[in-house]
Amino acid sequence: MSACCQKETRFDGTSLGFRRVLWIVIALNAAMFVVEITAGLAGQSMALQADALDFLGDAATYGLTLLVIGRAARLRAGAALVKGLSLALLGCWVLGATLYRVFVLGDPDPFVMGGIGLLACGVNVGCALLLLRFRHGEANVRSVWLCSRNDAIGNVAVILAASGVLASGTAWPDLAVAAAIALLFLSAAVSITRLAMAELRAAPSRTGLGAA
Repeated sequence: MSACCQKETRFDGTSLGFRRVLWIVIALNAAMFVVEITAGLAGQSMALQADALDFLGDAATYGLTLLVIGRAARLRAGAALVKGLSLALLGCWVLGATLYRVFVLGDPDPFVMGGIGLLACGVNVGCALLLLRFRHGEANVRSVWLCSRNDAIGNVAVILAASGVLASGTAWPDLAVAAAIALLFLSAAVSITRLAMAELRAAPSRTGLGAA
């Protein structure tokens, strides 16, 4: 009876299906980083550049997740903590770059923003659907879902920003969306970091280096 009353164990990612999905989304995110950073620089769009960094951060996050699957609980929680701190750094960089851009002349190209935004949105919705069934795992697994969710939200925002730039003839919609994406980074960073810290406190310290 007591065994049935123990707290629920979160999914830790140790399944072949989860690994296969991660390899697919790593490839998609890495490819979209190249596409979006190129288009963002060419079209002078901070929102596209911010979203490109989101793709880069996600590819790194998924790669780190693959690396620690099946490892000791403390190692997995430590990897999640690294992800949370990395997301926070990305969010701060995007905020700083957006503030700098306010004082730089030149409006972004709304057609580049909208076209690339639609492509990225399709990729991210596909990734989110692939990861949907794994969203209730431990910190290392949950961080993958949060990054995927952020991508889909960010791309919808980029498309809306492109419409705003086209309608207003100014860069402010683009800058506003870049700032919103940065805040989304920071929100996810707080969520992942809190869960990772809780798991680090709960995990036995002696298992930190032993499991393979």
